[in-house]
Amino acid sequence: MGGCFLPRRCAGASGAMARPCLLCAELVLLAAAFLCGFVAAAALTWTQASFNGSCPLYGVATLNGSKLALSCPSAPSVCYFVAGATALLALYCLLLLFFRVYSSCIQDSHSGPIGLRITLAISAVAIFLVLVSACILRYGTSSFCNSIVSLSSTISCPEAQKIPWTTPGTALQFYSNLHNAETSSWVNLVLWCVLLVLQILQCKFNVGQPLESRDPEWSSETDVLFAPRLLPS
Repeated sequence: MGGCFLPRRCAGASGAMARPCLLCAELVLLAAAFLCGFVAAAALTWTQASFNGSCPLYGVATLNGSKLALSCPSAPSVCYFVAGATALLALYCLLLLFFRVYSSCIQDSHSGPIGLRITLAISAVAIFLVLVSACILRYGTSSFCNSIVSLSSTISCPEAQKIPWTTPGTALQFYSNLHNAETSSWVNLVLWCVLLVLQILQCKFNVGQPLESRDPEWSSETDVLFAPRLLPS
């Protein structure tokens, strides 16, 4: 009963015996979502810092002699929203990962119906935030790159990384960072969708088997405690 969940309990594909399998998958997804969120937030923050705090998403570049310049950046809140949302979700994934490991290996307990519903609601909100962030990164980067290519100083946005930039900022590897942030966000969106499906399955198993007494191991122990005692004749 005590201790961490055992792989042998994954042999069954239904009921309480399927919960450890779902939990293992959830732990892997939470770890992957944390990494993707961290990469996206760090890449975008680094890019904004290379532009001296200006947000290049949906920005407009101009040519100043032989150098490029970010003449019309977007509001810093655009980058703050994307980086902040992804960072908070990454932190949530990390905390939830630790909680799942603790509750499974230390307490050997499962989330109740209310806790599962709260987790489902948070996952649904997370999917919306990640989708919005990925779209902002996708179209914001495309708009910024189009303004650079329209200057006819380079044939592509990756090539623009070789051109020096004037102040504000140095714009070191700006396109690679934005591309990594966008890719991580789309992967993160897929992870959150799969995570939501797993949590829905966990909720169904919890409703279908509300009592741990349906577990064979639990039943064998509770029968000893609660079995009717025969009075001596």
